Amino acid sequence: MNFDLTLEQDQLRDAVRALGRKYGHDYFVTKAKAGEHTTELWDEAGRLGYLGVNIPTEYGGGGGGITELAIVCEELAAAGCPLLLLVVSPAIAATVIAKHGTDGQRKRFLPGFADGSLKVVFAITEPEAGSNFHRLGTVARRDGDDWLLSGRKCYISGVDEARYVLVVARTEDASTGKLKPALFMVPTDAPGLTRSKLDMEILSPENQFLLYLDDVRLPADALVGESLDAGLPALFAGLNPERITVAAMGAGTGRYAIERASEYTATRKVWGGRSIGSHQGVSHPLAHAAVQVELARLMIHKAATLYDAGRDLEAGVAGNMAKYAAGEAAALAVDTAVQALGGAGMTTEYGVATLLGAVRAGRIAPVSREMILNFVAQHVLGQDKSY
Repeated sequence: MNFDLTLEQDQLRDAVRALGRKYGHDYFVTKAKAGEHTTELWDEAGRLGYLGVNIPTEYGGGGGGITELAIVCEELAAAGCPLLLLVVSPAIAATVIAKHGTDGQRKRFLPGFADGSLKVVFAITEPEAGSNFHRLGTVARRDGDDWLLSGRKCYISGVDEARYVLVVARTEDASTGKLKPALFMVPTDAPGLTRSKLDMEILSPENQFLLYLDDVRLPADALVGESLDAGLPALFAGLNPERITVAAMGAGTGRYAIERASEYTATRKVWGGRSIGSHQGVSHPLAHAAVQVELARLMIHKAATLYDAGRDLEAGVAGNMAKYAAGEAAALAVDTAVQALGGAGMTTEYGVATLLGAVRAGRIAPVSREMILNFVAQHVLGQDKSY
């Protein structure tokens, strides 16, 4: 068992850390409060090859895996710049196209993923279905050689920045009459696709949207894969990378918060000449949060290693555990940092309260902690399905 990164992975971590610190949390907050996007950071990361580390080299990528992309997600977050679109575009959408797209789709889309010039967001969540994708109401039906999509999606991140939405819909199996999932690449300017922005209590440069699909007409090659049989494996191909990279972003955010709080408590002096960090009532909660973040990082590394080795079932368990652990650890770290800083912790200047909304959301999305516990109870502990 080897916990060491390769030389190339170490170099990637150092390089991404330097890029993240070049921009920093002040840049992230300024963009979010102005209603702007972190375009400069995204574009530079793309030029440097960090957005395409998991894309095959034949399409201009780095030829790595989710391990490398998790490093990028974590280090940018650890610099105070957690980029949600890293999860939905390179991790989910690019993985789906790379693993299950047609040759034409790979040639068409993967080079843009690799250099960051193409952003594709992911639309699975619906108002009525919640966590139960079996109840998806977005339906795709044939109309000659074309497809027509109708339905609604909610909490879809970054639609205003993307050229395509990877939409999960349901089609009717001609042989059985049953509905089966299918994925479609839908241009964001397609006639019949409209959106409305959701107001969120989260400080983020990425916006959330409701999507409405009203008989959106798509050509036959908008269907991901060679046939409808690709739908279910394509869908699941994107879920493990999603969980792993979300977890990495959470771990990085936790590291950032603990670092900010530790710098403050090591130098802040109120009672005599001792720093407030010398008091166990201050230092122990921070130390506890640091332990939880490090434990989450270990599970993230395990999950990414299993995924890159092609051990999908094991990666599914580890990825869910990693997402759970990182969500809890990040929320604990940010809350503990705010408490350690006192009133300063609630100011924008000290840059920790600005992350409260995001880490709280990390315990809900993209899969809630309760659904992960259901998964572990059923698939690890052998309990009957509870839902």
